[in-house]
Amino acid sequence: MKKTGLVVVLASIIVLFFVFDLGHYLTLDYIKSQQFQIEQFYSENQLLTLVLYFTIYVIVTGASLPGAAILTLAGGAIFGLVTGLLLVSFASSLGASLAFLFSRYLFRETVQSRFRSSLKSINDGIAKEGAFYLFALRLVPVFPFFVINLVMGLTSIKLKSFYWVSQLGMLAGTLVFVNAGTQLAQIESTSDIFTFELLISFVLLGLMPFMGKKIISMLNNRKALSGFKKPDHFDTNIVVIGGGSAGLVTSYIAAAVKAKVTLIERHKMGGDCLNTGCVPSKAIIRSAKFMSHVSRCQEFGIKHAQADFDFVEVMERVASVIKKIEPHDSIERYTSLGVDVVTGEATITSPWSVEVNGKTITAKNIVIATGARPFIPPIEGIESVSYFTSSNLWDLRIKPEKLVVLGGGPIGTELTQAFGRLNISVTQVEMAPRILLREDEEVSKLVQSRLMDEGVNVLVNHKAKQFVKRDNKNILITEHKGVDVEIEFDTLIVAVGRAANTAGFGLEELGVRLNPNKTIEVNDYLQTNIPTILACGDVAGPYQFTHVAAHQAWFASVNALFGGLKRFKVDYSVIPWATFSEPEVARVGLNELEAKEQSIAYEVTQYEIDDLDRAIVDSEDHGFVKVLTVPGKDKILGVTIVGEHAGDLIAEYVLAMKHNLGLNKILGTIHIYPTMAEANKYVAGEWKRAHAPKKLLEWVGKFHRWNRQ
Repeated sequence: MKKTGLVVVLASIIVLFFVFDLGHYLTLDYIKSQQFQIEQFYSENQLLTLVLYFTIYVIVTGASLPGAAILTLAGGAIFGLVTGLLLVSFASSLGASLAFLFSRYLFRETVQSRFRSSLKSINDGIAKEGAFYLFALRLVPVFPFFVINLVMGLTSIKLKSFYWVSQLGMLAGTLVFVNAGTQLAQIESTSDIFTFELLISFVLLGLMPFMGKKIISMLNNRKALSGFKKPDHFDTNIVVIGGGSAGLVTSYIAAAVKAKVTLIERHKMGGDCLNTGCVPSKAIIRSAKFMSHVSRCQEFGIKHAQADFDFVEVMERVASVIKKIEPHDSIERYTSLGVDVVTGEATITSPWSVEVNGKTITAKNIVIATGARPFIPPIEGIESVSYFTSSNLWDLRIKPEKLVVLGGGPIGTELTQAFGRLNISVTQVEMAPRILLREDEEVSKLVQSRLMDEGVNVLVNHKAKQFVKRDNKNILITEHKGVDVEIEFDTLIVAVGRAANTAGFGLEELGVRLNPNKTIEVNDYLQTNIPTILACGDVAGPYQFTHVAAHQAWFASVNALFGGLKRFKVDYSVIPWATFSEPEVARVGLNELEAKEQSIAYEVTQYEIDDLDRAIVDSEDHGFVKVLTVPGKDKILGVTIVGEHAGDLIAEYVLAMKHNLGLNKILGTIHIYPTMAEANKYVAGEWKRAHAPKKLLEWVGKFHRWNRQ
C-alpha cells in the first residue's frame, strides 16, 4: 500500500505537470520574459523567494521532470553567482537523492530479482568502486543527471555516498550554468552554454578520475615495490612456481608467445591432478564401476557373472594410469616446448627474484601456482591413528576391512562409492544434514540413496569428536543429536577439504596478503598486493578445480607478459563442475539452492532421464536434467544434470551460457539419436511446451478448421 500511495503521488505530479503545461514556466523564453518581475519579487520577499525556488528545484529534480537546467540558469540570474551556486548545489543534490530513493524503493527489488545474474558484474563493480564511477559520471553533463539518479537507485550504493559524491561531482557543471545565468540576457538557448570546446573540457574533466585512479595505482605499485632493489636486467620473463595444472598452462602459454620462462617444481610434475587427484581417483572409479556392472548383470539379461580381483592389482592399475599420462606433463615435454624446468625448493626473495638450489633467478614477473593440500581437521586424537588423504591414498596396498571416509563432499563421496564397490565395508561420516551440500536437496538424496543401496553406511548429522584406540582397535566417536556414536575402523580416509599452499617460500617475509581462508589475495587481474607477483590455481581460489586453474593460468600468463600494454580481468561468469559418483552430478551456473539464497527469480524446467530411449537401452534410466531460466524467457541461469555421463552432457550448456544461447537454440539443434545428449534437447522441448502461445494456437486451430471446410 505504501508503494502504491507513492506511485499515485508521483504519477499525479507528473500528470499535473504535463496536463497544465507547467513546463512552459521552465523554459528559457519564459524565464527571460519574467526576469524583471522575479527579481523585483525577490527584492521584496527574499526569504520566501529562496524557499520557493529551493522547493521547486527539489520537486523538479526529485520527480525527474524536465527543466532543471533552466532553473539553474534562473538561479544565477536572480540570486547571483555565490547564492545561486549554493542554492542549486544543495537543491540539486537533495532532489537527486529523492529521485534515487524513489527508484530504490519502487523498482530496485523487482529489477534486482529479475535481472540479478545479468547485473552481478555491475553490482560487484558498484560495491567496490561505486562512488568513483558516480563521481566520473557527475563530472560530465553530457550524461542526463536524472537517468544517473534513477539507475543508481537500482544499485547497492549507499545514500550517504550518493549524496556527497553527487554534490561534489555536479559542482563544476552547476558553476558553469549558474555563471551563465548571471548573463541570461545574452543566452538564446542552452547550446550557447555548451559549446563544443566546453563539452570537450567536461569530457576531459570526466576522465580525470580515471587518470587519477591510474596514477594512484602507479603510486601504490611503487610503494609496494619500495625498499627492494630492482635488477638492472632479468634472467627470464616469468618465473612460475609450481608444476601443477595452473603452473604448466602458465608456462606453456608464455613459451608459446616466445617469452623466456622458468618453471620450478619441488616434487612431481603434473601436481595434484595427475599424481594424487583427478587421474588416480577416476582410475579407481573406473575399476569400481566395472565391478558394479558385474553385480548388475541380470539387468543386462545375464543370469550370472563373477569377477575376481586383487586389490593390489587394482591399485597398481591406478599407478600405471598415472605413468601413462606422465609424459604429457613431463620435464622432457616442457623442455622441448622451450620452458626452462628446474627441480627444487623455490623461495621468493624479492618482487623480482627467486632462489632455488642456491641460485638466484631474476624475472620481470613471478607467478605462484603452488596449489593446495588436503586439510586435516583439528579433531582430538586424529594423530594417534594412521590416516590417508588424497595425497598418500594411492600408496595403499592392503585392502581395508572397515573403512571410514570422513567428509561428504565430492571427493569423499567419490571415494566412498569406489571403495564400497570393491567389496569393502565403508562408512561415510558427514557433519552436515546431507552429503553434497552445495547441490540441490534432491540431488543429494539421489546420490545418497544409491550409496546406501550399494551397502554404504552413510551417516549424516554426525560430528566427529574424537579418535581413540581401544583394545588395539581404532574408534571414531561422533555426536549425533546429542548422543555419542562409536564407529570402529581399520582404515581412515580424511576428505574434508583442501588448504592452499602459501607457507614456506617467502610470502610472509614479502608481506603478500592472504584471504581469511588462507588463499592468496589477488585482484581481478590475478595480481597480489605486490604487482610483479601473480597467483593462480588452487592457491588463489576462489574455485579449486583443475579446469579453473587452467583457465586462470591464461590470464596470469598474459597479464604478466603484456600487463604494461593491456590487462585482462579473469572471467568467472560460467564455471562448470562435476562429481563423478554414480549417478554422476554436473552443474553450471545457479541451482535452486543458490537462486533462493540470492533472491533471484527463476523458472524450473526438468526432464526425467527415465524417459530417454538411450538411457533405457543402457539400463541407466535414472536422473534428470534441470534447467533454471529467467521467468518467461529462455535465457539459461543454471543447469544441473544427474545421470550417466552428466559431466559430458553439461558441456552443451556451458557453451550456451558462455555465448548467451537460450533453450530455443538448443531445441533447434539436431542431436543424434539415440544418445544421452538428446536429454538436453528434450528439456528445451519441455520449456517450449510450457511457454506455447496458447492464444495464437487457438487461432491456428480455427484456421485449420476453416481450411477443412
